Amino acid sequence: MADELADSTKPPQKSWIGRIGQIMNNEPQDREDLLEILREAEGKHLLDKYALEMLEGVLKVSEQRARDVMVPRKKMIVLKKDARLTEIYPTVIEYGHSRFPVIGEDKSEVVGILLAKDLLAHALNSKDIKVEELMRTPTVVPESKRLNVLLKEFRAKRNHMAIVVDEYGAVAGIVTIEDVLEQIVGEIEDEHDYADEEYITKRNDKEYIVQALTPLEDFNEYFATNFDTEAFDTVGGFIVGRLEHMPRKGEKVEEGRFRFEVMRADGRRVHLLKLKIKSKNKK
Repeated sequence: MADELADSTKPPQKSWIGRIGQIMNNEPQDREDLLEILREAEGKHLLDKYALEMLEGVLKVSEQRARDVMVPRKKMIVLKKDARLTEIYPTVIEYGHSRFPVIGEDKSEVVGILLAKDLLAHALNSKDIKVEELMRTPTVVPESKRLNVLLKEFRAKRNHMAIVVDEYGAVAGIVTIEDVLEQIVGEIEDEHDYADEEYITKRNDKEYIVQALTPLEDFNEYFATNFDTEAFDTVGGFIVGRLEHMPRKGEKVEEGRFRFEVMRADGRRVHLLKLKIKSKNKK
């Protein structure tokens, strides 16, 4: 009798169906539920902030498409297939890219990709050959290609750049493996990036490299300008304000004699800008 009374005081055990239901009810039902769980984990210090940003980036990549991160066709730095190597060296040196799209007689068509490393064997060669003799076959993807699928293909084929085409087969832009990875991990620095502690780096009298985090007050002092410091705190904020959207690599903003070009940006912020100063008009 005592045993029966003791048993009656215990909370009733849930059936296996009930337990499964409880587990299912605690699982995220959609992407927002999953994000909320991850943010709670970060709030409880089970994840650090950077890990949370990466996980958010992974989820975002599964929804984004090539068109969302590509460099548009009009912003592409291209080489002509019939150009001689001596003619393209200045462009290769100025932009420092590892790969360049190559165009044919029809400037809207990309016929190949030139790898900068392929130029090394010919840099000291007296034989001046044409770009088309070194270019490689381009990889072409539709602008609707999901980034997670594209990343998998980049890895499988050991490829780093693809030509993006629209529904009619026309070139819409280019996308690189770095463009995709930066959506997950943020900016990827390489040998052409500039030290974070240097807000403004002078290349010559007409060209500068400017960190997007440069305080606008410092920029005004450096260049004797009077950009609105009440509306914007940083140069990057000023650029976002002018464009009214999150800038993409290659986008330009002109303000008086100043032309800003976005060199580095991801889905969350601008990182690096190229500044060119136009000559004053002669009176």
